[in-house]
Amino acid sequence: MMEDRPSQEILLESGTNEMEILEFYLGEQSFGINVQKLREIIQYEPEKTTTLPESKPSVMGTYLVRGQSISLIDLNKHLNPQQPDGEDPKRPVVLVCQFNQKITGFMVDDVNQIHRISWEDVRPMAPFIDKFRPRFTGSINVGSKEILIVDLEHILTELDPELSKVFAGTATEKQDTTAEGLSKAEQRQQVKLMLAEDSSIIRTGIQRVLTNSGYTQLTTFVDGEECYQALKKIHGQVDSEEEFLQQLNILITDIEMPKMDGMALCRRVREELGLKNLKVIMFSSLITEQMAAKCASIGANGSISKPQIPELVEMVDQFCL
Repeated sequence: MMEDRPSQEILLESGTNEMEILEFYLGEQSFGINVQKLREIIQYEPEKTTTLPESKPSVMGTYLVRGQSISLIDLNKHLNPQQPDGEDPKRPVVLVCQFNQKITGFMVDDVNQIHRISWEDVRPMAPFIDKFRPRFTGSINVGSKEILIVDLEHILTELDPELSKVFAGTATEKQDTTAEGLSKAEQRQQVKLMLAEDSSIIRTGIQRVLTNSGYTQLTTFVDGEECYQALKKIHGQVDSEEEFLQQLNILITDIEMPKMDGMALCRRVREELGLKNLKVIMFSSLITEQMAAKCASIGANGSISKPQIPELVEMVDQFCL
């Protein structure tokens, strides 16, 4: 069990744009996940699996971990559905992960080691690949190996129809009216937002929900570095933070992104640009009570766990209306 991760916690607290990934294997290919999502690594024991009828091929069923049943996904079968069944790995392991406020198990062939990397070195997937196979955050070379960083959140979205509906943006709400006679939607239309999110599907989903809610002045970015350069450009065109806030009211950012993560982005907004009053919301699957405290320590005004988009809209309302 992996409980003692002091170095990794220091990295996230300091916003150094670094993270630690666990390298694991599916066949001969190396893959990686953020250690922050990992609760423990356990040996797979078939007798602890309960098969569910009519489940998708990669969903093995439920798996018993310390008296608790969690969903178990065969990651190899999900990522390579056309691959013919071959010889089973001798000692498969289960990565017990926690994100999106859920605990899920992922069966893999084997694990190797933990690598400390910089988000600057993570290469986004090519746009063509990302459009059709958006299951990877990016890739990184470690020594002579290329490690593909798996987007576990996207995989759960593919397997859970209810989760995917969160990004449909079809919910309606009561339109309150202010004392000035403006509806909430009209108020929202006056707010200027930026969103940094590397997943094209999640980015489009958030944009759809915010726009349908009335937040139409939204600019999106594919990573923290692109967003930071846009912020820096505005900063260079104004003489004060008051003028800056006339150009932008709120920044929403994911944490895990290639080139620059959300923690580093928030820290640079506060320290390098000196923007103390720009509202910053961290919207990430990594958000827990402990992570929210870390986000606050680097200057974030609020934190919300994916996929709680309605709560995200409420928090934007709270800060801007």
